[in-house]
Amino acid sequence: MPPADVTSRTFSELTTTELHDILRLRGDVFVVEQQCVYADLDGRDTEPATRHCWISSEGGAISVYARTLAEPDGVTRIGRVVTSPSSRGVGLAAHLVTQITDDTSGRIVLDAQSHLVNWYRRLDFVVTGPEFVEDGIPHVPMHLQRND
Repeated sequence: MPPADVTSRTFSELTTTELHDILRLRGDVFVVEQQCVYADLDGRDTEPATRHCWISSEGGAISVYARTLAEPDGVTRIGRVVTSPSSRGVGLAAHLVTQITDDTSGRIVLDAQSHLVNWYRRLDFVVTGPEFVEDGIPHVPMHLQRND
């Protein structure tokens, strides 16, 4: 995998172009490709503690994106992990998630699409509950098992 710089910003730090590109990637993959009509704009993108994290291609397009949310119980939740079709299979999503987990203290949780459970296991996440369906897609709750 080539070295990749991770950009991390709060909502108020995003440029309008960055916000457009993030929402476009999320819509192109989750709504169009996965054919899942859901309320992507859930109000959590704008929370002060939410971080928008991504890696851009050499041309500046967002290749892979994720957001982190600060939950009321102090847990950090990773969500909206998405990779552009042209950037898949080269390790960028693993690099992004690993950078997020390395830079985040405390407990980290996520709800993985079920077909990605083994992928998240390779990043030290473990299943914490039964499969459930969200927006028509099976998911599994997981948390980071820290090895330190």
